[in-house]
Formats: sequence, C-alpha cells, structure tokens
Amino acid sequence: MNVKPNTQNAKPVDDMRSHHVRPQDMPWEKMRFPGCQTKTLLFDPKSGLATVLIKMEPGAALPDHEHVLIEQTYVLEGSLVDKEGPDAGLEVGPGEFVWRPAGSRHEAWCPKGGTMIAIFQVPNKFFEKDGKVTDAVGKDWQSAWGHVLSN
Repeated sequence: MNVKPNTQNAKPVDDMRSHHVRPQDMPWEKMRFPGCQTKTLLFDPKSGLATVLIKMEPGAALPDHEHVLIEQTYVLEGSLVDKEGPDAGLEVGPGEFVWRPAGSRHEAWCPKGGTMIAIFQVPNKFFEKDGKVTDAVGKDWQSAWGHVLSN
C-alpha cells in the first residue's frame, strides 16, 4: 500500500503542537490504482512517514509493491488479502491487525472491499511493468524517497 498524500495541511512531525484530525470531514482522494481511495491523517513530506485511511472497492488491488520499512495495517471493515507473494492467501479481516517487515513484497487485494488504517515509515516501492520503480503517485521512488534511507 501507499498514499497520495494531501500535503496542503502537512506539518513537520517536529511541530510540538497537537494536530486534531477529523476524517469524517475530509474528502476521499482517488489513488492512481482503480477502486482505491485515501484520507491522509498524517504525512511528513521530509521523511515520508504517513498514516492513512484506505478504502478499496470490491476487487480493487494494490499491485506488486515492496514495504521499504515496516508497514502496519488495521482492518476496520471488509478484508485485505495477499493476492501474490510469500503469504499468498493470507486474509486479514475486521478488527485484525497485520504488520509487514521491511523488504516484504506482495500484491494486496480486497475481493469483497475494505477499509483500513495503514501506517508507513516511508512510501512503498511499486514495480511497474516497464521496469520502473515508483511511489504510489507514480514518481521515481529513488529520486523522491532514496534520501530517507541514506540518512
């Protein structure tokens, strides 16, 4: 998974004020992957740290991607299934939590649809059919996020 962050209200994570977010007042933003939408609850444009609500329509999938650092996902409704990868067939349902280690790679799928909250330490790498490695918004991953790992 990954997000197209709404950076309009992004604040550095070192800002010492509390940041109260009201997801019910936020619009869903379409991702470049059909049937996938997000609400960005936290995004630090410097590090890539993000917490997002993700809603996927029945049959929607996040194509082949790698979790560069640990990813955490809590399923609110529906289910999230590993369509391909080492855990193919693993289904995480409502009220269940899954975390994936750095370097893990798979395709995520919501055969029945689903809504979840996901926490990323840095954006995922998506492997395009033409061999390019991008982030969720289609930018070259190394150019956009490579600096995070070199620190």
